[in-house]
Amino acid sequence: MRRAAPPSKHEIRAELTLGLPFLLAAAAIALLLDSGRELQLGPAIVLVVAYGALSHVRFYAGAGHTVPTQLVFVTMLYTLPTEYVPLLVLLGMFAGNLPDYARGKLHPARALMLPGDAWHAVGPALVLLAAGAVDPTGGDWIWLVPALAAQFGIELVVSAIRSRLALDIPLRDQLRALEWVWLVDALLTPAGVLAAMASVDRPYAFLLVLPLALLLTVFARERNERLEQALELGGAYRGIAMLLGDLLEDADEYTGGDHTRGVVALSLEVADELGLDTRERHNVELAALLHDIGKIVIPTEIINRPGPLDEREWELMKTHTIEGQRMLDRVGGPLADIGRIVRASHERWDGGGYPDGLAEERIPREATVVAACDAFNAMTTDRSYREARSPESALDELRAHAGRQFAPKVVEAIERVVARELAVPGRAGAGMLPASELAQSGLDAGASSPSSTPSLS
Repeated sequence: MRRAAPPSKHEIRAELTLGLPFLLAAAAIALLLDSGRELQLGPAIVLVVAYGALSHVRFYAGAGHTVPTQLVFVTMLYTLPTEYVPLLVLLGMFAGNLPDYARGKLHPARALMLPGDAWHAVGPALVLLAAGAVDPTGGDWIWLVPALAAQFGIELVVSAIRSRLALDIPLRDQLRALEWVWLVDALLTPAGVLAAMASVDRPYAFLLVLPLALLLTVFARERNERLEQALELGGAYRGIAMLLGDLLEDADEYTGGDHTRGVVALSLEVADELGLDTRERHNVELAALLHDIGKIVIPTEIINRPGPLDEREWELMKTHTIEGQRMLDRVGGPLADIGRIVRASHERWDGGGYPDGLAEERIPREATVVAACDAFNAMTTDRSYREARSPESALDELRAHAGRQFAPKVVEAIERVVARELAVPGRAGAGMLPASELAQSGLDAGASSPSSTPSLS
């Protein structure tokens, strides 16, 4: 079996920046504060082992995961000397990783990263000790509210520091993962309090909640297996989408080649800028890839005509969104949802688009992103019959038609994305690969409407 890689020097520096202050803080709490509770070795060992075991029961959600350790953590705060809990949490995390160190699944040097992960235990311990609320019976449990707030606040600060020092992950994405973590912790906290209450006179009564931990383990395993199956199925549909994109490129090099790749790149950046969730972002990616797939059925001489189309040809051209949806509906599965977005990718914000005349919020959000990004990419690409516009000129055109053709918030997001890209030396702009100028609805590159000049109408 291939041995696990050690952390990089950059990771080690970042984790030491977080870990050393934790060790100092945890040691200070253990030495200077006193809960008045004696350490009972037996329950302490059981809780530390249980914490380590639960640290490997992972529930995946979005880009992150959470673990049900809060069930044991809260019990530790009330049944063990509270001042020792941060150090005992660290010990539990290390004990939970021992099998992975032994099997080579984790490099032993990764243990240096554990203190930074144990910071969440410091806030609740400090709050409860400062308030003298270390007895779960009576009214002391109410102090769990500020204790949880301290826990979540410290986790937020640690994530922000990690984001800056080590992880190439935007803080906004980390916050989305933390929301799931905080929800699970908040829901498990009452069960931990009940276990602690039961253990006041009976030191091992908390063992009664461990079957709940086993149940969570079973649920986590089943959920993760389902997620793996869903990912495999999603990969298959993504492969079909890529194949359809290749077919479109064979039919029309411009529409299916650089233009489509440019639209996908910019659309994803704009989706992130708008804060779209994981499902919406995935929809944007596939819709940007397949927004012109219906043009396969349009005669090539119409697709590639550099001049205006007559009325009959234009009406035929406008059917490509309906044809695209029909093709994706036949594939089925997730691509059927993408077909709905493809159909709406030529709608206008003011209701003057096609094929259904949808307006404003009735247009699928993902379609508004693809439409504006397609238009921007089209304008900033050279064609055989004209040169590309500059990014600044294309942005002026989008602004002029925001609220009429394009969703205003999407145009604003494109402005911010492109501004950042232009600030990077050597970058022409976000997602700006060779593409064409804007024609009817900003999307019909390669053929324009019967008007004498390309328009945004």
